[in-house]
Amino acid sequence: MLLQIRHLSKDYLSGAARTEVLRDVSFDLDAGETLALEGESGSGKSTVLHLIAGLDSPTSGSILLKGREINGLPDQAAAGMRRSDVGVIFQQFNLIPSLTVGANIAFQARLAGKEDTAFVKELAERIGLADQTEKYPEALSGGQQQRVAIARTLAARPALILADEPTGNLDESTADAVLDLMLESAAGVGAAVLMVTHSARQAARMSRRILLRHGVVQPRLQVPSP
Repeated sequence: MLLQIRHLSKDYLSGAARTEVLRDVSFDLDAGETLALEGESGSGKSTVLHLIAGLDSPTSGSILLKGREINGLPDQAAAGMRRSDVGVIFQQFNLIPSLTVGANIAFQARLAGKEDTAFVKELAERIGLADQTEKYPEALSGGQQQRVAIARTLAARPALILADEPTGNLDESTADAVLDLMLESAAGVGAAVLMVTHSARQAARMSRRILLRHGVVQPRLQVPSP
């Protein structure tokens, strides 16, 4: 089992008011598996990803990655985990404008001490931008920039990819192509994918789907995608 989420809850305090964002969320994710986390805006989907990535801390519950409890890791250790084991793809591309496409792809792997020039070249070819590696992000379309963001994540060969609405800013055709690339490339490096989405159509591409409603998993909907 790659990822084990057990009884995860998250509250936010604003003065005397308490807002419950997640309540008793539990699920597992196997190595190489793909899972869609669905729900309306405000259902807690992105919060789950932020907790797994160590960008926030749960109020209660347990998060185990490769059998190791990662809840409560110090900031430096959490950053190291994101570099070595967990790749995060956001809706915003977050490319570094002063670096070329090739340097952006290699950036995450370089931080993790896993830079592999041949693999970076392979990824650039896989995303269809082998002839664009000396250009800068501003010269690319939105779809191309998201492809670079995916390749940057894959370059470090993470065990787990967390994707937060990765195609939300793209038109339908481009979104399909980018999702194809993400799933095929993740399979190529043996990574599991946990994708947050509000699109039932995109969720159906994953091997399993979970629905969150008001911060609670709807258990009867934890079924394989058709």
